[in-house]
Amino acid sequence: MTRAPATALVRLYGVLANLVAPFAARRAIAKLRQQGVDPKRFSEKEGRASKPRPAGKVVWFHAASVGESLSVLRLIGYLGTLHPHLSFLITSGTATSAEILSRRLPARTTHQFAPLDARGYLRRFLDHWQPNAAVFVESELWPQMIRETAGRAIPMALLNARISERSARNWTRAARTSRHIISHFNLIHCQDAKTAALLATLGRRDAKAGQNLKSLSGALPYDAKEHAHMKTVLQGRPVWLASSTHPGEDEIMLRAQKSLLATFPGLLLILVPRHPERAGHIEVMIAEHGLSGTRRSRGGRVDGTTQVYLADTLGETGLWYALCPLTCLCGSFTPVGGHNPYEPAHAGSGVLHGPLFANFAQTYADMDAAGGARQVLDAADLAETLTVFLNTPAELRQLGQSARDFAQGQADALDEIAQDLSKVLSLG
Repeated sequence: MTRAPATALVRLYGVLANLVAPFAARRAIAKLRQQGVDPKRFSEKEGRASKPRPAGKVVWFHAASVGESLSVLRLIGYLGTLHPHLSFLITSGTATSAEILSRRLPARTTHQFAPLDARGYLRRFLDHWQPNAAVFVESELWPQMIRETAGRAIPMALLNARISERSARNWTRAARTSRHIISHFNLIHCQDAKTAALLATLGRRDAKAGQNLKSLSGALPYDAKEHAHMKTVLQGRPVWLASSTHPGEDEIMLRAQKSLLATFPGLLLILVPRHPERAGHIEVMIAEHGLSGTRRSRGGRVDGTTQVYLADTLGETGLWYALCPLTCLCGSFTPVGGHNPYEPAHAGSGVLHGPLFANFAQTYADMDAAGGARQVLDAADLAETLTVFLNTPAELRQLGQSARDFAQGQADALDEIAQDLSKVLSLG
């Protein structure tokens, strides 16, 4: 596609972003400090690398936070197998993503915090890493980052592109600016047909509607010894998981659990907040609901009296998916947009979800139709649905098997995406 000209809006954004960069950097660094990040890494936000550039070709992947970063790890590993001469750089913006990625990076892969979208920081970053190709993930589209990268004739791809209905209105209003931004990419893969159709109206009729990258990430890893230990601790007790809760959802989960205990007195709820820093508040809520709870980050242990296990540690979600035959995946009872259902599905955990899942609209529709997931509306509906599955183990097993079959059926797309990237970005 011929590159569309820059608009006045793009130029104005650049001027303002460059002016506020020092203030934005101080704020970003203060946040990293507050989150306990190694001070040696603070200056990565200003484009100063904390690691040397590896020799040979480097492919740069840029994602926003945890979900987007994890979604490309399997693809990076696959590309690394196809092209053993390549090294990889992955950048993200959050301390949580950095911590989780540090334990899961594929071979020959380095993580850095993404530089802020200021010309000086970006040029410093690009001078050091000199990527041979760049891959942007989902909707992490910073104008100056894209323009500076393209200005060095670095081939670029946009993977798993998704534009929400709300964002689509803004893209349409600023059509010339949107056209300019997307014209820099050599390849665009979309995670749904709606995004591909919108990009087509902006001149990218070559944008492909394909597989959601998050479906290809595979099962989350977990500690097998800890899994065996937890199985022993549970001693066959019925257990269900509320994963990635947001404010307003913990109460729904706790109300459902309290209702269920009248029929299933041995039932355990494992509750995993999306943001562990909320655990103190949730701990108070558990007590206010008259439930017996314990908190993992403080060494709390599950015993016969525990009714809620507050699993507020990072990097252990795979353990809970492997342990629990049924997951209520949150971020879908409040207007967050839903979270990745492929993660529990790959573990064979059946999925329940709320009605607000715009980020995974097609995925949930397909997964529900395949019998691997089911929508519930509120605490009462959740308790009623859980009662059915707890009373009919065969139906629960079928839900989990259907979820696993659905997730594993998506894997064929991995090779197609890798081959497209290899060809268009000249990775061979």
